[in-house]
Amino acid sequence: MSQAEPNGPARSSGAAGQTGAHTDVSGFPLALDRLYHPDTHMWVLLTGPGEARIGMDPLGIETSGTLAQLSVPEAGTDLIVGRPFGQLEAAKFVGPLVSPVSGTVLAANEAVAADPGIAERDPYGAGWLIEVGLSDAAGELPALLGDPDEITKWFAGKLEGYRLKGVIAQ
Repeated sequence: MSQAEPNGPARSSGAAGQTGAHTDVSGFPLALDRLYHPDTHMWVLLTGPGEARIGMDPLGIETSGTLAQLSVPEAGTDLIVGRPFGQLEAAKFVGPLVSPVSGTVLAANEAVAADPGIAERDPYGAGWLIEVGLSDAAGELPALLGDPDEITKWFAGKLEGYRLKGVIAQ
């Protein structure tokens, strides 16, 4: 998975809880070892057969502003791809957290619900939101971005678009 990117080589992050290849895109960390839902800025990390961990990428967090509150569902809650599974309250945005996959919540990250700043400080590690048992992995996972080059190009494009719109500073 490790390969050269326009903004530098992919690298392994030393941050606690993070695994796999990471790169930097204009000052934003980007994990290349997971899948991304491009419309929601949610990442999906496969953790075992039919299981995944879900979180927000740093760009989605940045464009929301300082996180004030995250509400996540309890274990046993059913998820449907494209539907809300929780709520985010931040300085610039209040709205739903939209599920990138369908399944059943196996665990919610109570630590990040109690301290949303964890998601800002460690979005790919301790800042995960929920763990799920996937109900349609074969049908839904191929729709997510998974190729490192594709992920990097998407992320860089979103970053540039947000900068042009003034959503984030140059």
